[in-house]
Amino acid sequence: MFIRLLILASVLVAGTVQAVEVPSPLEQDRGKFRPLVVVARADADPTLVNLKKALEDPANKQAFDQRNMVLYTIVGITGKRDGKDLEPQSTMSLIRGLKPGMIIDKAKVILIGKDGEKKVETVGDVDLAELFKTIDALPAAEKETQAPVAVETPAKGAAAGKSTKPAKPAKAAQTLDD
Repeated sequence: MFIRLLILASVLVAGTVQAVEVPSPLEQDRGKFRPLVVVARADADPTLVNLKKALEDPANKQAFDQRNMVLYTIVGITGKRDGKDLEPQSTMSLIRGLKPGMIIDKAKVILIGKDGEKKVETVGDVDLAELFKTIDALPAAEKETQAPVAVETPAKGAAAGKSTKPAKPAKAAQTLDD
């Protein structure tokens, strides 16, 4: 009887360990990329098909890459990032984070900035040129300012021949692109 309880307890503990929340894939892109997320019911959705066709054009693909964009597609409960499959847990985490609502007839397109905030959310067909204009209108990244380097000064009471430890320069504040 004791062994059965021990086995049951170990199964319950192992089950809760596996149910750990997986972070959204958008977290790894924050500050680096601008995710464009398309949520559709089927692969044959006209919005998804038209967007993929538009990205096959070399000029659009180059403009897409220049703006540090990455394409996420969620069809049903299957997710992909730039054509590579996501794990089911990552896909579910992505869906929970976006809260796209009901997808009935047309796909939902969501543009997320480098700061992780939704910039554009539309239903149905989307024009890449309009998305590019929206991204170009976002605030440009501020150039990092270099903190002034501390000048080495002898400490009070230190002998003239002894050197002192130089002060470490302060870290510059990081800024986001969007």
